[in-house]
Amino acid sequence: MTGLGSLSYFPLSTRSGTFQFGSRVWGCGPCCSAGCPSPFHCLSEQDCNEIKGERFTHLETKLFVSNVSPEDRGNYVCQTILLHSGKKYKVSNSITVSTKRVEYGGSIPKIIYPKNNSIEVQLGTTLIVDCNITDTKDNTNLRCWRVNNTLVDVCYNESKRIREGVESYVSFQEHNLYTVNITFLEVKMEDYGLPFMCHAGVSTAYIILQLPAPDFRAYLIGGLIALMAVAVSVVYIYNIFKIDIVLWYRSAFHPTGTIEDGKLYDAYVLYPKPHKESQRHAVDALVLKILPEVLERQCGYKLFIFGRDEFPGQAVANVIDENVKLCRRLMVIVVPESLGFGLLKNLPEEQIAVYSALIQDGMKVILIELEKIEDYTAMPESIQYIRQKHGAIRWHGDFTEQSQCAKTKFWKTVRYHMPPRRCPLSPPVQLLQHTPCNCMAGPKLGSRRKKSTLRTV
Repeated sequence: MTGLGSLSYFPLSTRSGTFQFGSRVWGCGPCCSAGCPSPFHCLSEQDCNEIKGERFTHLETKLFVSNVSPEDRGNYVCQTILLHSGKKYKVSNSITVSTKRVEYGGSIPKIIYPKNNSIEVQLGTTLIVDCNITDTKDNTNLRCWRVNNTLVDVCYNESKRIREGVESYVSFQEHNLYTVNITFLEVKMEDYGLPFMCHAGVSTAYIILQLPAPDFRAYLIGGLIALMAVAVSVVYIYNIFKIDIVLWYRSAFHPTGTIEDGKLYDAYVLYPKPHKESQRHAVDALVLKILPEVLERQCGYKLFIFGRDEFPGQAVANVIDENVKLCRRLMVIVVPESLGFGLLKNLPEEQIAVYSALIQDGMKVILIELEKIEDYTAMPESIQYIRQKHGAIRWHGDFTEQSQCAKTKFWKTVRYHMPPRRCPLSPPVQLLQHTPCNCMAGPKLGSRRKKSTLRTV
């Protein structure tokens, strides 16, 4: 038996029961699982009146008796109406209750779980918690869940959001293992921090619901994934708009003054002399007219073009060797016909220029295809190396005024591979008037100017 002030339980399907003084008793009706349509009434066989009073509480099929005293001994009847085959039947069951004083000193129910612990649970989820208790087989202890010192079934009688489950047990040789659970159909914010108590006689244990601690690993992994996604997106966008971004940056943050690298020209233009009249005309138009118009007059670059910028009477080898060293880029124009006429095989100009660019100075090379070239295997190894390392830019123009705009895709690509252009420091006298990078400005296509290089003998 349990001690004074405990909670006692008896099923009304039994015929007799003995309870301690000062305990609390509750009973189950005879057809809890039969679905009785009518409410239960607990009667005293002494006067056949329904049991009422402050110490007696009815809840569905249960009768609670507080502070059991000797006057509570006697016979109790649970009565209800059962509807069967259209007829009403009165169903009743009785139990004989005796009382006695029991001093504690024997076995006390032991709650195995919970252990006054907290449970992390997400808001809005469903939760079922078992209360596992070991007790003697002849016990009359009430096993139940309470919150705020109120039975959960009573506290949540209207919403029924939190309910106590049906008690079950497993019998062992010396004791029984009882299990009674509590079910949260939906965890709400008001449930957090409340102690939900499991009672077994004088033994109690509680659980407290808590919000899960933030999973920093998930945040860290999510942050890394987001960072990688942003980095990949930035790289992808940069690869698509790389040329426009670089050209915009150069135009917005271009330095002023001269570049102290000992160079006089931005590019040395190396081009073939095709035998076909049509290809020769196309090469001359691109090299001698369109290149100066766009890169020099519109964008402010300085080009050295052999056949235009050298002094008469100079030795070819000396001109090429000296002026290639004064250039920041080597621009090579190739046409399909040049494959069969020994470009860089017989002409010393090309040999010296490419040798100086690739071997001596490590100059960056801009390879421009005047027409589509399918196969480079017949090309000299130096051109094949340039094609493999730097790639090639294919000319898409048609030698009209529209093709002479520095803002077209072809000229943007060429300008991207050219060195950054520096704006001069506001000179007191401006000898030549010129509008940089403006496709609407500049002299006519046929205009040419002669460059001169001051040499010291």
